[in-house]
Amino acid sequence: MVRKELLQILRCPIDGEPLVQAEVELVNALNEAIRAGSVTNRAGQLVDEPLEQGLVREDGAWLYAIEDDIPKMLADEAIPVGNLFEKHQREPSR
Repeated sequence: MVRKELLQILRCPIDGEPLVQAEVELVNALNEAIRAGSVTNRAGQLVDEPLEQGLVREDGAWLYAIEDDIPKMLADEAIPVGNLFEKHQREPSR
Protein backbone atom coordinates (compact mmCIF):
# COMPACT_ATOMS: atom_id res chain seq x y z
CA MET A 1 0.00 0.00 0.00
CA VAL A 2 1.28 3.44 -0.95
CA ARG A 3 1.44 5.99 1.87
CA LYS A 4 -1.10 8.84 1.73
CA GLU A 5 1.69 11.41 1.66
CA LEU A 6 3.17 9.83 -1.46
CA LEU A 7 -0.24 9.54 -3.14
CA GLN A 8 -0.72 13.28 -2.69
CA ILE A 9 2.48 13.90 -4.64
CA LEU A 10 2.32 11.24 -7.38
CA ARG A 11 0.66 12.17 -10.67
CA CYS A 12 0.00 10.33 -13.90
CA PRO A 13 3.02 10.85 -16.20
CA ILE A 14 0.68 10.98 -19.20
CA ASP A 15 -1.45 13.95 -18.17
CA GLY A 16 -0.64 14.88 -14.57
CA GLU A 17 -3.96 13.64 -13.19
CA PRO A 18 -4.01 12.44 -9.55
CA LEU A 19 -3.77 8.74 -8.76
CA VAL A 20 -5.60 6.57 -6.24
CA GLN A 21 -4.89 3.12 -4.83
CA ALA A 22 -6.54 0.46 -7.02
CA GLU A 23 -9.22 -1.58 -5.29
CA VAL A 24 -8.41 -5.25 -4.70
CA GLU A 25 -11.36 -6.26 -6.90
CA LEU A 26 -9.96 -4.26 -9.82
CA VAL A 27 -6.49 -5.80 -9.42
CA ASN A 28 -8.05 -9.29 -9.24
CA ALA A 29 -10.12 -8.69 -12.39
CA LEU A 30 -7.06 -7.37 -14.20
CA ASN A 31 -5.04 -10.41 -13.09
CA GLU A 32 -7.71 -12.69 -14.56
CA ALA A 33 -7.38 -10.84 -17.88
CA ILE A 34 -3.57 -11.08 -17.66
CA ARG A 35 -3.80 -14.85 -17.13
CA ALA A 36 -6.04 -15.03 -20.21
CA GLY A 37 -3.36 -13.23 -22.22
CA SER A 38 -5.57 -10.28 -23.12
CA VAL A 39 -3.77 -7.35 -21.50
CA THR A 40 -1.29 -5.07 -23.21
CA ASN A 41 0.29 -1.92 -21.86
CA ARG A 42 0.33 1.54 -23.45
CA ALA A 43 3.37 0.55 -25.54
CA GLY A 44 1.48 -2.46 -26.93
CA GLN A 45 3.52 -5.07 -25.05
CA LEU A 46 1.76 -8.07 -23.54
CA VAL A 47 1.48 -7.89 -19.75
CA ASP A 48 2.25 -11.40 -18.53
CA GLU A 49 3.11 -10.91 -14.85
CA PRO A 50 0.25 -10.70 -12.33
CA LEU A 51 -0.07 -7.49 -10.37
CA GLU A 52 0.48 -7.19 -6.63
CA GLN A 53 -1.11 -3.74 -6.38
CA GLY A 54 -1.66 -0.71 -8.54
CA LEU A 55 -2.33 2.98 -8.73
CA VAL A 56 -5.15 4.02 -11.01
CA ARG A 57 -5.67 7.44 -12.51
CA GLU A 58 -8.68 9.19 -10.95
CA ASP A 59 -10.61 8.97 -14.22
CA GLY A 60 -9.95 5.21 -14.28
CA ALA A 61 -8.24 5.17 -17.66
CA TRP A 62 -4.77 3.86 -16.71
CA LEU A 63 -3.24 1.73 -13.98
CA TYR A 64 0.40 1.77 -12.89
CA ALA A 65 1.69 -1.44 -11.31
CA ILE A 66 3.25 -1.44 -7.87
CA GLU A 67 6.05 -3.99 -7.47
CA ASP A 68 7.77 -4.51 -4.12
CA ASP A 69 5.96 -1.39 -2.83
CA ILE A 70 7.45 0.73 -5.63
CA PRO A 71 5.07 2.34 -8.17
CA LYS A 72 6.20 1.85 -11.77
CA MET A 73 5.41 5.31 -13.11
CA LEU A 74 6.50 4.90 -16.74
CA ALA A 75 3.92 6.08 -19.28
CA ASP A 76 4.62 3.18 -21.67
CA GLU A 77 4.00 0.63 -18.89
CA ALA A 78 0.57 2.05 -18.02
CA ILE A 79 -2.20 -0.54 -18.35
CA PRO A 80 -5.55 0.55 -19.81
CA VAL A 81 -8.33 -0.33 -17.37
CA GLY A 82 -11.21 1.97 -18.31
CA ASN A 83 -13.92 -0.69 -18.71
CA LEU A 84 -12.79 -2.73 -15.70
CA PHE A 85 -12.54 0.40 -13.54
CA GLU A 86 -16.04 1.55 -14.47
CA LYS A 87 -17.47 -1.91 -13.81
CA HIS A 88 -15.93 -2.06 -10.34
CA GLN A 89 -17.05 1.46 -9.51
CA ARG A 90 -20.68 0.43 -10.18
CA GLU A 91 -20.59 -2.90 -8.33
CA PRO A 92 -20.86 -2.91 -4.53
CA SER A 93 -17.89 -4.43 -2.67
CA ARG A 94 -18.39 -7.95 -1.37
